[in-house]
Amino acid sequence: MEIAVFDKMFTDHILTEQFPPERTVQFFEVLFGDNSEGAYDIALKYSGYKNNTLYFEFHLTQRKGRCLVCSLTHGPPEVFSRYPVIGIKEIVQKINEIIKGHGTCTDWQLGYTQQISEQLHVIPLKITLAGNTFADNPKP
Repeated sequence: MEIAVFDKMFTDHILTEQFPPERTVQFFEVLFGDNSEGAYDIALKYSGYKNNTLYFEFHLTQRKGRCLVCSLTHGPPEVFSRYPVIGIKEIVQKINEIIKGHGTCTDWQLGYTQQISEQLHVIPLKITLAGNTFADNPKP
């Protein structure tokens, strides 16, 4: 079975390099003044490609002994888009470098927080591509 091109480009290893665990620490230090006050860890995951759009998710995973649901307000996407330590514009620029030759990132948008479980919430990140002729995730 062939693995699609973008699936190969956006492995967990590559995305951890783009959004390392230290960013969670920095985020809570800026937000609360102390990383230990944070109720979750943040990771960037790839979730697919369709119709000239790359789909990613920020996974907010509850820390042991903390309450993820209790700590979230209805505004994490707005907070994520404003805080430079999260660095969404920088992430999109790096993704643009990774996909070189397969299109150009032209726009991005954060979606609403989705509760997957009490321990996991996700914030969708959609990145629109131009100069790409793939309708679905291309095969190598």
